[in-house]
Amino acid sequence: MTVVAQRPTPARELAFQVVRDVFGPDARAAQGSFDAHLRRSRLDSRDVAFAAELAYGTIEQRRLLDWYIAPYLADRAKALPPAIAEILRLGVYQIAMMSGVDAHAAVHETVNLALRHGHRGTAGLVNAILRRLIVDAPAPPDRSGFKSEADYLGTRYSLPTWIVTQLGQTFGEQLEAILSGLNRAPQRAVRVNRLRATVDEAIGALAANGVRTRRSERVEEVLVVEAGIASDDAQGRWSVQSESASIPAAILDPKPGENVLDLCAGRGNKSIQIAARMNNEGALYCVEIDARKIGTLTADLERSGVECAALVSGDVRTADLPFADAVLLDAPCSGIGIIGRHPEARWRKSPDDGARLAALQGELLEAAARRVKAGGRLVYSVCSTDRREGIDLAEAFLAANREFRSHGEDVLIAPGIDGRDGFYVASFLYVG
Repeated sequence: MTVVAQRPTPARELAFQVVRDVFGPDARAAQGSFDAHLRRSRLDSRDVAFAAELAYGTIEQRRLLDWYIAPYLADRAKALPPAIAEILRLGVYQIAMMSGVDAHAAVHETVNLALRHGHRGTAGLVNAILRRLIVDAPAPPDRSGFKSEADYLGTRYSLPTWIVTQLGQTFGEQLEAILSGLNRAPQRAVRVNRLRATVDEAIGALAANGVRTRRSERVEEVLVVEAGIASDDAQGRWSVQSESASIPAAILDPKPGENVLDLCAGRGNKSIQIAARMNNEGALYCVEIDARKIGTLTADLERSGVECAALVSGDVRTADLPFADAVLLDAPCSGIGIIGRHPEARWRKSPDDGARLAALQGELLEAAARRVKAGGRLVYSVCSTDRREGIDLAEAFLAANREFRSHGEDVLIAPGIDGRDGFYVASFLYVG
């Protein structure tokens, strides 16, 4: 077949640029790359949706796509130019995994991409592989073709084997439901700021903007989005925040009039939630080491009507902080619990992350404990389900600090189930 060069569709070109950015030398984030390329394009909403699904799906399903491609490449895989390898993955994703796409149109457009970013030889190879794939219509991975269950599941659900193994050790029979959930759209939610609106008022205002919600069963000020697109409210009545991420402050249960520390406050979502539960009565100290986040935190506190907060820029381990009735430490972590929200995240994590970060988390938790009043509460949370950052660390803390005891059951949320983020939350009481 003669390959004739034509310009690829802008949507497919955009998807290619995003995939190349994510796996290129600069390792850009998928969302940031997509937004940057989109600003330079003139795509309508339908093409934007197509480009996003193609780009993010190809990034997320990289391992499975390579499994489909491998039999057709044999020894040529290592010699394939990186751009052509990415284009081939884009083509296979459209044919094997994307609904509503004509297979022959996908071949035609993918070959156009290969001509633009390669030459006639590589374009011919892409054309031959994709057409053969259509004829063969290979079945999905089967357990019998793999050395282990973890390798099979890792290929089928396109995740590193070590992540599959870690999740299996933690969640057992829930494993396959978790892996499947990580490849579906994550749950969307907003946290209502009760300094600005009641939950009922927020439900009505969101509905007026075409956003249908339901009340969370776990956190009273959280609304789970069932339809429509919600964004942060300009008046500060609500902010986008996951249901799981809202649980730590709810467990802390800050009261009006208390002294409260929000350590590693970040951009302030939990700070606003805490201040609202305090009804702006008492003193809230928000501690953050990253100067860039301090600016966002300051603006968001003001927009949200928070008046009881003081900002402390510095390291939790060395900052001069008062004793508090309630302390929240939402610690820096591996983020393994939120890999379902970012298509590239599963490929950016390392098996050593949990051990490396647990050392820092332990130091932060010890520092947090030193600021708790007698009878006070300390809540530790991470958006990770790695035992080293959660269960094991909490047990080690209690063993080393006999003046604290567990305060209620620990919370361990499985990622992917009902679209939730994976989280671990432990609560301690200082008994002296």
